[in-house]
Amino acid sequence: MIPAQFDYVRPDSLSAACQALASDEDAKVLAGGQSLLPLLRLRLTYPSTLVDVGRLPELKGAHDRGDHVFIGAMTTHDEVLHSGVIKDGCPLVAIAAATVADPAIRHRGTFGGSLAHADPAGDLPAVVLALDGVFVARSEEGEREIPAAEFFLDYLESSLRPGEILVGVKIPKLGAGWGFHYEKFHRTAQAWAIVGVAAAVKRSNGSIAEARIGLTNMGPTPLRARASEAALRGVELGDQVRQACEEAAADTAPAADLHAQPDYRRHLAKVLTHRAVRTAAGAS
Repeated sequence: MIPAQFDYVRPDSLSAACQALASDEDAKVLAGGQSLLPLLRLRLTYPSTLVDVGRLPELKGAHDRGDHVFIGAMTTHDEVLHSGVIKDGCPLVAIAAATVADPAIRHRGTFGGSLAHADPAGDLPAVVLALDGVFVARSEEGEREIPAAEFFLDYLESSLRPGEILVGVKIPKLGAGWGFHYEKFHRTAQAWAIVGVAAAVKRSNGSIAEARIGLTNMGPTPLRARASEAALRGVELGDQVRQACEEAAADTAPAADLHAQPDYRRHLAKVLTHRAVRTAAGAS
């Protein structure tokens, strides 16, 4: 299907992009286009103007800023998974980025675009949520920071305000003793995850000192498996880990669609959480 008519602008600076958005309340930001263009073709969205931020250098790259890594919104998935700064400072992001779709999409799709799209079936929202990332947004009124726990509001809905552009995301460094893994179940490489689990696990004296678990496609937004996180604290690797991971689906609201029913997704959440936690903890 052919998209509805729209105007197109390509600002040469971030301030010009903010001005373009502020001047048209029905404008949308165009980044890599891997999420927006299909919606346009299906006429599920009708922007009056597309503001192309693809050539703004200040939105690209990963930067080590001491206690955190700042990832620019226009950094592609391929750049994320190959970045030495990200691999060293927040490896879970690189691990998950390697599972996004296929190489063609990873070379065009962007880190910030995937997050701003706020699809609960996307891989990166659950990762940033598990790592307590902080979103940085810019508008004509200035810059503001949004904790990941407050960013995802509902299905395809974020807390970005009209006129705001996602500039990048701050990912705190967790330091030594942590292990990471992203476990995903999907039909094909290009398909959205039926369920995914992002796990960050800190071990101390042979037991799990802390676990952070983000769930993909288990509700209208990405979720934290808080019950499993609490149950895993202080547990030694073994049967107790499996029992703690049985709590992964608590307080979730998975959808029913052509690919899976809610009960099946809850089962997958438990199984994949167990795999992700054991792998992150370094268990064989």
